[in-house]
Amino acid sequence: MIGTGLTLIVLLIYAVYSNTVESEYYGYTTSNETVVMELNEETEGVASWYYTSEAAITWINVSVSGAPFDGSVLTVEAEGFQSNWSHSPSLGLTDSNYVCNEPQSDFSGLIETCLYQRSHSIELDDGQGIIRGRVSLELPIQGKGYLESDNMQSAKEEAMAMISSQNKTITWKIFVEKDGELVSAEGIEVNAVIAIHEYQSIDQFSLDPVQETVYSIATLVGCFFLVLVIPLMIYFSATYREKRDEEIRLSVGEE
Repeated sequence: MIGTGLTLIVLLIYAVYSNTVESEYYGYTTSNETVVMELNEETEGVASWYYTSEAAITWINVSVSGAPFDGSVLTVEAEGFQSNWSHSPSLGLTDSNYVCNEPQSDFSGLIETCLYQRSHSIELDDGQGIIRGRVSLELPIQGKGYLESDNMQSAKEEAMAMISSQNKTITWKIFVEKDGELVSAEGIEVNAVIAIHEYQSIDQFSLDPVQETVYSIATLVGCFFLVLVIPLMIYFSATYREKRDEEIRLSVGEE
């Protein structure tokens, strides 16, 4: 048993060392910069604006205040090649459960899902509201992503190609309606921001092999304890009890 345990420990040390020192995973970093949209009026005095972005985008947030009460609707529409984006009323809220990273799947019967389309609308409460949306589901939201590749150069090329593929020209149209008609822009304040990403750097993913080996050995020892020590304790306890009962029976018989 001791020999088997030592063999397992040696194999575990080698496996942990080889997978932490010679990792095939790479972490790439993007800019993750927040940009305020400089909105242009489509028609002077009418609550309809537009902005054209030429970037790889993860998030878009559009907020409106000062719109007419009772029935005002905010709509954000994207025009361009492959310009669908995802939206859910719960998007960005920490206390809500939803699925937004699988636009082709339908989990609506189990959990709230994001709608994946070009245009999204919400009703404004007391003339104000906010639409949050995910534009690219491929880019890392926090600006740090990981991929598997053969070497550093190929990993860099793959990361840059992925970011480039999400770089799209999209014209965003934002408008406020009531009863199907555009309302006056007077008194309405609109704020719109997007999070854009550009390639910055890449490095090889690595762990501390000594620390990981210590953790792994501790886990292995714990497994041995659960699998061997506890059953042996139960066995010896039962054996001792049986032996004691036998001694009691013999002493009673002699009396």
